[in-house]
Amino acid sequence: MNLTPKTAFIAIVGRPNAGKSTLLNALLDEKIAIVSNKPQTTRTKITGILTKRETQYVFLDTPGMHKPKTKLGEVMVREVSQAIGDVDCALLLCEADTSVHPADRELLERFKKDGTPVILIINKTDITKKELILATIEKYTSEFEFTSVIPISALTGDGVDIVFDEMQQFVHEGDWFFPSDYVTDQPERQIVAEIIREKLLRLLSEEIPHGTAVVIEGFKDIRGHLLDIRAEIFCEKESHKRIIIGKNGSMLKKIGSYAREDLESFFGVKVNLNLWVKVKENWRDSDVMISNFGFNNKDE
Repeated sequence: MNLTPKTAFIAIVGRPNAGKSTLLNALLDEKIAIVSNKPQTTRTKITGILTKRETQYVFLDTPGMHKPKTKLGEVMVREVSQAIGDVDCALLLCEADTSVHPADRELLERFKKDGTPVILIINKTDITKKELILATIEKYTSEFEFTSVIPISALTGDGVDIVFDEMQQFVHEGDWFFPSDYVTDQPERQIVAEIIREKLLRLLSEEIPHGTAVVIEGFKDIRGHLLDIRAEIFCEKESHKRIIIGKNGSMLKKIGSYAREDLESFFGVKVNLNLWVKVKENWRDSDVMISNFGFNNKDE
């Protein structure tokens, strides 16, 4: 039986640390977006692709909306604006709160202007009291007419199936944009860099990870059985470099060990990972360095 191909482009938006990347990974049942308990984890929009029978879902996981303090921050906010410009639906993630956050209100104004349908997703129900969830629903629905409201826990997967059910109404007939076996359009090198950066975010103190960038200088596939990878970690201060390396290289070894485990799981082969640490002062405010590190710092 020939099935008519269908597709839907879905933007996942919200404040930093709302759980957008966790939701993307849960929707795909595949880890392609890095997850951290620190805000502003995602720096660029990550495309996740899921093909179920005749339907292909294309998810755009965006950096959290925030007031930028650096040129890199400006790039991140611009990524959000570009991602939500032409989608079939948006998933707005928020945590239970007693008021609508200004950043969410800004997004809702944009959706209202563009006529974009929005599903409100209240995340982290596994650690939130029911009364606060109900109060949040009342606050948000008083400001915007959502297509639906879904309390979920992206971490445990509770409610994710309901998100899929609600997205069905935005699916339309149209050719797929990607082969059916794709889970992301991100280059392999970028996936590697993001996995390494996730370990920096998890293992280091608050400010240091946000001042780091990872560049893959070598990526060699040896007869399909081994990936030989050389990655350079750039930080902004010599003191940060010492912390990243750790006493007798202990922290760098830990970062490499955790990253290697995820890389081998993702690629399905053994990985030889070599990490090096270099200093580039104030790179987040340098147009040249931002561009060299692979971020799009130009308006489209």
